[in-house]
Amino acid sequence: MHIEPGIVTGAKILFSYGTAAAAATYSVKLIAESLREKGVLSLAARAMISTVSVFVFFQIMPHFSVGVSEVHFILGSTLFLLLGAAPAAIGLALGLLFQGMFFSPIDLPQYGMNMTTLLVPLFAIQAIAARTISANTAYVDLSYKQALMLSTTYQAGVVAWVAFWAILGNGFAAANLASVATFGIAYMSVILLEPLVDLAVLAIAKNLKDSNLVTPRLHNAA
Repeated sequence: MHIEPGIVTGAKILFSYGTAAAAATYSVKLIAESLREKGVLSLAARAMISTVSVFVFFQIMPHFSVGVSEVHFILGSTLFLLLGAAPAAIGLALGLLFQGMFFSPIDLPQYGMNMTTLLVPLFAIQAIAARTISANTAYVDLSYKQALMLSTTYQAGVVAWVAFWAILGNGFAAANLASVATFGIAYMSVILLEPLVDLAVLAIAKNLKDSNLVTPRLHNAA
């Protein structure tokens, strides 16, 4: 989902700073809620796990350029279900930043766009989970349908934001739209695999004890 350099330039890139600032502001709200829930040590530990995981997802796991962006196995819904919204948001933002700083400086001018692309879909699955998953259901007890819903929402959000940035930069030219479509089709592989990863991870977590290294909702009802 890294936006290719040169697609959004000039004054248009300023818009991405605004969207990133809005995402960061909402993340602060999530962080405050997480601090009240389990305290600073738990949040710090989960954020560190999330950051390392995201760095691995972006830099070490297979990824390839397709059309206007790159296809990554981000596993955003997995991070959310295991660690919670705030640690997932911190990890996505910091993991992306560290990957750019140390391995891909060419991506740093696009950091605002890429951060927005990762965080806003995370906020979307948090809202959907709150509305559609019963308060009596721990995350380890989710069905495939529920995991698919969260994963599909996250990945669809990523694709939608990538399309937005591409159109903002290059308009509705046929070649640009074809490139966006190619990227979206390629991302289907992630949508197909991530719910299976979520369920596998949740099945493993079901046999583990509750701890400060996971979100309270993983093993407990709301």
